[in-house]
Amino acid sequence: MKILMVNKFLYPRGGSESYMLKLAEELRTQGHEVEFFGMYDEKNTVGNTLGLYTTNMDFHSTGLSRFLYPFRILYSREANRKIGKVLDAFKPDVVHMNNINFQLTPSIIYAVKKRNIPLVQTVHDYQMICPNHLLYSFRETKPCDRCITGSTWNCLKYSCIHDSKIKSLLGVLEAKLYALLKTYKKVDLFICPSRFLEKKLSGSSGLYSGKTFTIHNFIEKHTPAKKDSVDPYVVFVGRLSKEKGVALLAGTARLLPNVRFVVAGNGPDDACLQDIPNVTLKGFVTGSALVELMANAKLLIAPSVCYENNPLSILEAHSMGVPVVTMNYGGMAELVEDGKTGALASAATAEAVAAAVRKCLEDEAYYKTLKANCEALGARIMGVSEYCGILLAEYKKLIDKR
Repeated sequence: MKILMVNKFLYPRGGSESYMLKLAEELRTQGHEVEFFGMYDEKNTVGNTLGLYTTNMDFHSTGLSRFLYPFRILYSREANRKIGKVLDAFKPDVVHMNNINFQLTPSIIYAVKKRNIPLVQTVHDYQMICPNHLLYSFRETKPCDRCITGSTWNCLKYSCIHDSKIKSLLGVLEAKLYALLKTYKKVDLFICPSRFLEKKLSGSSGLYSGKTFTIHNFIEKHTPAKKDSVDPYVVFVGRLSKEKGVALLAGTARLLPNVRFVVAGNGPDDACLQDIPNVTLKGFVTGSALVELMANAKLLIAPSVCYENNPLSILEAHSMGVPVVTMNYGGMAELVEDGKTGALASAATAEAVAAAVRKCLEDEAYYKTLKANCEALGARIMGVSEYCGILLAEYKKLIDKR
């Protein structure tokens, strides 16, 4: 099978890039042919045989080209034209989109469907129903679904994109344009990493009805060495920003002075966690060091105040037999069974999160049961090979319908 993977960045950068690159590597291992289309960058690690990519757009640049960005991020003629050439040369059986907005734009959808090629999109965030992609109000520091229940003009009203009226206006115009054109109706299948996202997507518009398929993300499985002599600690892994619940984490740590918290990550709100005696800031940690840090923790804590889609940290923790404390909403609540593989906080307050941590740690027999349940669950969490098998079956259904 020939698959064209599409993503705006073609190098390891974030979750969608890691997903695409690992998926493509496994598809190639299984004998399939994979090429890529996205934006040019000197850091690109993958590409296509024609060497065709869209021009790099640096939103922090000061050159004259930046004045064209407001037009290019709504509809890119360049992306439509260049992906067309790649499609004609490569002749893929299926095109698999990931994150395309701003740098590529949904203009590429028209090029794919003009050639009657099956089109799949993995929905990594809430972009199609929320202009700021998060269903979260930074101004109010809480989840928000006004653009679903009301109008996307709410994004402009509340300056939801980087607290900027101009950026928020562009986000609204993009949403209005592609809703009017019904562009996303041309996509054949939306891969949703959580039932929560699928429900939000399906409930927002008839454009997605009957075209969604939920499958939790895959993880890279590890067998790290466990250290019995490690002082007990609760670990947090992620970006240190408001929507990730950093303030909740800080409040929880202050309420539990006898519990040690180890934080792996960095971000704009790291000051919130400084000068708390029982919090150790490790900074950005990756590779085997991160695996070891998670595997030897008593608990993973994931106190995001936004509607996380399908946090890999929770899946990774469970695969290592580590119970998880998280919130009772979003895709997070799908991954943790309260009282069996961890605990769900009853509310987005430090008191509720602290109570969930206590519930897991104070009774040793209870904790051992949680851990045993996680170890049993870990064997059932999907690796990339199993995930590819499911995905290929969905590809084949679309190809057979073509």
